[in-house]
Amino acid sequence: MKRLSSLFLLFLTTALFTAQAQTTPDGESEAMFGFAQAVSISNGFVFIGEPSNNHQPGAVYIFAKSGEEWAQETMLMADNGMIGDGFGSSVSADGKYVLIGAPDMNDGHGAAFVFEQSNSGSWTQIGQFTLPADTVESSLGSSVVLKGDHAYVGAPDHGNGKGAVFVYRRANNGQWMEVASVMNPDTAGSNFGSSLAVDGMNLVVGAPQRDGGTVHVFNNDGSGSWNHTATLTSDQTTQRSQFGNAIAIHGDQILVGAPRNAGASGTVFVYRNEDGMWNESGRLVAFDGQAGYLFGGSITFVESGVWIGAPNANDGRGTIYQFDMDDNGMWSGASKMAMADQEKGDYFSGTLDVEGNVAVAGLVGADYGAGSAAILERNAEGMWTTQNLVIGKSGNVLKPITNGRIDCSDGKADQFGCSNVDLISFMPISAIGGERGVRLNDMWGWTDPLTEKEYAIVGRNEGTSFVDISDPANPIYVGNLPMTEGSRANVWRDIKVYKNHAYVVADGAGEHGMQVLDMTQLREFAGEPLQLEETNHYDKIHSAHNVVINEESGYAFIVGSSGGGQTCGGGLHMVNIQDPANPTFAGCFSDPSTGRSGTGYSHDAQCVIYDGPDEEHKGSEICIGANETAISIADVTDKENPVALSTASYPDYGYVHQGWLTEDHRYFFQNDELDELMGKVDQTRTIVWDVTDLDDPQFVREYLIENASSDHNLYIKDNMMYQSNYVSGLQVIDVTDPANPQRVGHFDTHPFTKDAPGFSGTWSNYPYFKSGVVVMTSGREGLFILETNQQAINQ
Repeated sequence: MKRLSSLFLLFLTTALFTAQAQTTPDGESEAMFGFAQAVSISNGFVFIGEPSNNHQPGAVYIFAKSGEEWAQETMLMADNGMIGDGFGSSVSADGKYVLIGAPDMNDGHGAAFVFEQSNSGSWTQIGQFTLPADTVESSLGSSVVLKGDHAYVGAPDHGNGKGAVFVYRRANNGQWMEVASVMNPDTAGSNFGSSLAVDGMNLVVGAPQRDGGTVHVFNNDGSGSWNHTATLTSDQTTQRSQFGNAIAIHGDQILVGAPRNAGASGTVFVYRNEDGMWNESGRLVAFDGQAGYLFGGSITFVESGVWIGAPNANDGRGTIYQFDMDDNGMWSGASKMAMADQEKGDYFSGTLDVEGNVAVAGLVGADYGAGSAAILERNAEGMWTTQNLVIGKSGNVLKPITNGRIDCSDGKADQFGCSNVDLISFMPISAIGGERGVRLNDMWGWTDPLTEKEYAIVGRNEGTSFVDISDPANPIYVGNLPMTEGSRANVWRDIKVYKNHAYVVADGAGEHGMQVLDMTQLREFAGEPLQLEETNHYDKIHSAHNVVINEESGYAFIVGSSGGGQTCGGGLHMVNIQDPANPTFAGCFSDPSTGRSGTGYSHDAQCVIYDGPDEEHKGSEICIGANETAISIADVTDKENPVALSTASYPDYGYVHQGWLTEDHRYFFQNDELDELMGKVDQTRTIVWDVTDLDDPQFVREYLIENASSDHNLYIKDNMMYQSNYVSGLQVIDVTDPANPQRVGHFDTHPFTKDAPGFSGTWSNYPYFKSGVVVMTSGREGLFILETNQQAINQ
């Protein structure tokens, strides 16, 4: 069994989501870790796990050689599988049997499954391993090894986090039974059982999470009991080394990967058994290694040596290092192997397995985290070459819905839950320019003043889609604006509009800057999607989380800038766009009393020419920022001398994320993205502020929806608030009486899992079209075109 180590999962999560509210290490990182998270080879078949598909239960795909090509033969799922079960997180095949872990099944108790191949070639589930119902969360199936008639299953959370390995044996009648449980001899919290290796009578168990990591060796004396015979450590590791994330054993030799050792360049420690004692005999490193390579993230023995993966080598492209061994067991040579045409972030060798002349290597980050796998073969000259790059193929859960609206009836519109909101049409990501693995994010809208056509402008990881929704039942994908050349794809993109121009920024994207696009060129659409080029490029910033535009003043306010350029502390980077195609820098504002870093970082904001009850500020340009820890109110009329007016916060904030003013400018509704996830509240919460006095905003109330999901972007039109609340979808709330909001409708874009804190589902919406339609993005699903049922709402 070769599975993606927990170290690598953590590394990728950190790399993708550092310092961002959107998806934290405590949340769902569904953008990564799908296909090829675990791989195994046996009997001419290649087994590849996909535990984290957003729209179907976990699966294991089986590939076989067909002529000169490797092709998918079948797909396995648990008989009782469900989305989010983690089935395929670990895989180990031996002969006509395959053992598959599902550590997230049964609310985290976990399970493992045995499948058998019949004489006709079909595969059938013949066994399921679980723990007693009264067992606390164990994550059984986090690692698995199948050897002959014995199955070994890791449960690193068993026993209140102490960890265990359970051993099962197949009896003569074909039934499997538990024959032993191997408990962690050390303390809890070490992730004991997250990695396993077995050879003969030796069981090797990794515990990489505490004190730099530890590996334990157990021996079966023949009586069926497992005796603890060695604890492997090294004085060359540090607290962060993750010693034991990947392990392998062959005969009298154990290899232990510590991918975060030595500045995450990585080290593999070699142990040999001499007179019954396991002693460190050497170390292997990448001969051209650099910090961050994660050498030792995967390990597998081959006939004449060992292969070691460094999945983050070469800017995340990944490399396999091959170490040769002579007949005396001495290291005799080293080389490395990579694939042609690898992309940054593919993470080739994130998982590895080799049997005979066939190898499989997971590219666990390919296709924006959807993952793929390379199947390699060795030719007669002993050279390894890639035969096929494979992905799993399954049924298409999400297909376009066009040519006629689907009214919400009995709480459903097609497969989507709803109330007083009808589905006019739906376009999956692939129908609006997104390739495999692409997800959607923020959006805005534009109405062409000449043709009166309405367009949805949709952010993707790697570009921006333009969709004509003037016939909302039959939307048309008309154009694509790629991300800035030289920038990198990432989760965050934001768009706003001014005088027929779209302004696009992206966060965590390197030197992306702000793209300016004259959208009148969309009139040139003649049937094939236009490949658009930016009209101008604003390079005074690199990455940014959002762009805010006050259409009354002709100013843009870029917020959350980072990575280079004039960041303005992450606060308001003010830009004059009165000449729409030629933006110019106008000034900075930030309030260092707000933000998690004390710089006045703004995650989002709304800027208006104030027309509310505070006579002192009427007619001024006012920005209200959502600044992580507080709201920040500023008068930015004079861009060279902006003035901080006030701030306001509350004791149990998680992440002050975004908000919107009522149309009379008296109240500000503000969402908190992380309060549900951090357990500060158990229902979706919106904070209501009275901003009648801009110099002294007052807390009015917290409005709770009876749902556990995290909230995201909200907008207000005609006393209706439209909230995009991730897993629970669009929430329509009547705020005619701002102190007493009333939920009047909803539409669930992500009906595949129960509502819970996290970041699947809807990202944003745009309710401002004259036609009355509401367009909404859903990250892994696509673009929804909706309409509220006002007649039902008004009853």
